[in-house]
Amino acid sequence: MFEVKEKPKLVEKAFLVSVILREDEREEANSLLDELAELVQTLGIKVHQKKVVRIRKTFPGHILGKGKVEEILNQVGELGCDVIVFDNEISPGQQRNWEEAAKVLVIDRHEVILDVFAKRAQTKEASLQVQLARLEYSLPRLRRAWTHLGRQRGGGVTQRGEGEAQIELDQRMLRDKIASTKREIAQVAVRRSTSRKKRQRIPLPTMAIVGYTNAGKSTLLNCMTGANVISEDKLFATLDPTSRKVRCPSGRTVVLTDTVGFIRKLPHRLVDSFKATLEEALVADLLLHVVDLSNPDFDKQMETTREVLRELGAQEKEILTVYNKIDQVESPLIKAKARDLASPCSFISSKSGEGVEALILMAESMLEDRATTKNYLVPHDQYALITRLREQGALLSEEVEEEGVLVKAAPRGNLAYRMKEFVLPPN
Repeated sequence: MFEVKEKPKLVEKAFLVSVILREDEREEANSLLDELAELVQTLGIKVHQKKVVRIRKTFPGHILGKGKVEEILNQVGELGCDVIVFDNEISPGQQRNWEEAAKVLVIDRHEVILDVFAKRAQTKEASLQVQLARLEYSLPRLRRAWTHLGRQRGGGVTQRGEGEAQIELDQRMLRDKIASTKREIAQVAVRRSTSRKKRQRIPLPTMAIVGYTNAGKSTLLNCMTGANVISEDKLFATLDPTSRKVRCPSGRTVVLTDTVGFIRKLPHRLVDSFKATLEEALVADLLLHVVDLSNPDFDKQMETTREVLRELGAQEKEILTVYNKIDQVESPLIKAKARDLASPCSFISSKSGEGVEALILMAESMLEDRATTKNYLVPHDQYALITRLREQGALLSEEVEEEGVLVKAAPRGNLAYRMKEFVLPPN
């Protein structure tokens, strides 16, 4: 009821358009169009044409001037395309004007991303977050979804005026639906927070995997943990956070969480909607920033991820950059450039497993540096504390002596408080 106008079921051929104001924007525009093509193809629509249009100024009616509009309409008609997709964000009015002129569906990058997210959402939380983003996107576009926009009949004799427009009623209903969805998301966030607190009762060190979509985050999670999380060569194959335990070579256990991928020109309403999901990145002890090194624009993708992390307030977190898909990279110059862009960093192939063991060792070392490691002499009758250290993944070494058990450990939370009395003075 409240969605953007329902799309025709037989949308098969897309014409992609990117509008630029300067010639030096053309290269990036082509790159973004390639990415948009992947998004459109994810929806099962074939891309028949991609076009970058340079203009000197934008026009309020169609973004483009009359001549450019006619040129695109002629090409769309010749190719038989049934949807025009703009890489630029277009206003509701421009959307209506294009559809009236072209007689085909016209959408923008944001609507494509929303459709992809809606297709990929699996859990209730992800579905609610997508629903909220779509509702907020739909609000200024209600005229596309409704045809009964006449005014309601006025009230009794004493009530004058034309009455309330139907669209005003629809907008109020939509705002109520948005408020209701936000309340549901808040309830889900509370449950997620409760679940996180239960995990923190045995406060294992935590790492969160972040990065650009399709960089190989879920494949890395599977490789490091032996899990079987969905990992496909598709944009946004995973929307829901997934946590698994990693057993480090030293015996320490770490919780590793996969998060939703980022993308250039990600609608801000989606960043806001997915904050509950991305909270895992805010509470993690260490972020693994996975980068697809085989992508020619990997540096721009890195900056996109960093921008989103800044929006989330996670820019101060400790980050280990993980350059993935090195099996697809031959030039040493690319690796040299990568080292210059981020430190510390690790080079891996999550598909073949190359470099993953070294990555785990590096990550564990960084986690140890964050924790306070001390020597303790635990009495034999308090051995339960050592068991808890082992469960927590905080026990680094132990040696049985007459007076008790000499341990080297980095306990956290309440356990660290309970063990204060057994701390040995530094040598």
